[in-house]
Amino acid sequence: MTTPDAEPGAPDGEAIAERRLHPVTPFRRAWAPVAVLFGWAAHDPNAAQEQLTRLTGTMLLVGLSVLVPAAGLYGFLSWWFTHFAVTDTELRIRTGLLFRRTAHIRLERIQAVDLTRPLLGRVAGVAKLRIDVLGAEKKDELAFLGEQEASALRAELLARAAGFAPETAHEVGEAPAHELLHVPPRGLALSLTLSGATWLYLAAGLVVPPVLWLTLHSVWTVLAAAVPLLGGAVGSSAGRFATEYDWTVSESPDGLRLDHGLLDRTHETVPPGRVQTVRIVEPLLWRPFGWVRVELDVAGSANSVLVPVAPRAVAESVVARVLPGVAVPASLSRPPRRAGRCVPVWWRGHGLAVTDTVFAARHGLLRRRLSLVPHAKVQSVRLTQGPWGRLWRLADVHVDTGADKTVTARLRDAEEAARLLHAQAARSRTGRRTARPDRWMA
Repeated sequence: MTTPDAEPGAPDGEAIAERRLHPVTPFRRAWAPVAVLFGWAAHDPNAAQEQLTRLTGTMLLVGLSVLVPAAGLYGFLSWWFTHFAVTDTELRIRTGLLFRRTAHIRLERIQAVDLTRPLLGRVAGVAKLRIDVLGAEKKDELAFLGEQEASALRAELLARAAGFAPETAHEVGEAPAHELLHVPPRGLALSLTLSGATWLYLAAGLVVPPVLWLTLHSVWTVLAAAVPLLGGAVGSSAGRFATEYDWTVSESPDGLRLDHGLLDRTHETVPPGRVQTVRIVEPLLWRPFGWVRVELDVAGSANSVLVPVAPRAVAESVVARVLPGVAVPASLSRPPRRAGRCVPVWWRGHGLAVTDTVFAARHGLLRRRLSLVPHAKVQSVRLTQGPWGRLWRLADVHVDTGADKTVTARLRDAEEAARLLHAQAARSRTGRRTARPDRWMA
């Protein structure tokens, strides 16, 4: 549905075609008043129970006869007063029933447009768009649109962000993609079974209940402890399985695309040039299989997983796509042996490698994490040295990135750390001058 409306700021009084969300949206928003009541009841259950016992059957029917139409009216009016439009320079979203809010999203600052199809939304044939904007802490979203309209709008926004002319952007369509990786459900399930969190929950669920029984001899206490622990073991694995099911990584001109989800299907894009840090995670129980997990820090984005599980060689080939020209270091240097005086045993899990393109630091003995920071993404470099470190001539070098995250090379020799500090600052300046532009399809 479109309603031409002359907007303030439109060139020469040109009418901008505003659009509304899908007609199914009021049913989603009608739950807001009901959610407020449930929230109040959960916050103060005793008062809610007292009020409920005072109500008669007639009063409950009258209350429902008022609440249901009011919720429906709220959903309809919030949908009616929500519009969006794509202008030559921005995506404009107007919302608000009593207090009006207009979001002006500059097209050149869009760094990702994610398409999500919840389970009930898939049944109704609708989808949700979430727009990642550089510098914004919260994502703006359009929920819901028809699936075809959402796909077309996503392709148009990406094309406009890439610099295509307004009159041709809607004809460009979605850029073609080449599949790089597909995680089979069987391999994902096995990797989750071998994850440390699952085994910790199971171990606690097998040890804590017998101890409580021998100590207190109370069945209810044992159940109160056992059910959450066993539920956590199943819930954490089941939740990740549902989220990471059918994980597919594809390469396209607008970045790496991530498609995944068992119940809620999600179509995400890793913005080109916005990846600040790549982490290769290697849990202890995965090492016999040669599996790793790849995580990301993306500036201004919530995307955090690139590869849930894959053989190391395959994962490194995907890393090479998201960080062009960056190779994962084959070997890392450990801290000096005297670092064991500061951190016994665990000092062996730390390592460092600096190449022409990347700063790489590893930490963790049982669950290894290797963090890769391209020199061009380093915002600042710091050296810290505590009193115990000064005694043993050790220091830490911290590298800050544009995603407000820090990668630390711990327990380095003090003289080595001082040289690394100045050398890394010079490499970062050179890397920023030669870095590729952070543009779509550039």
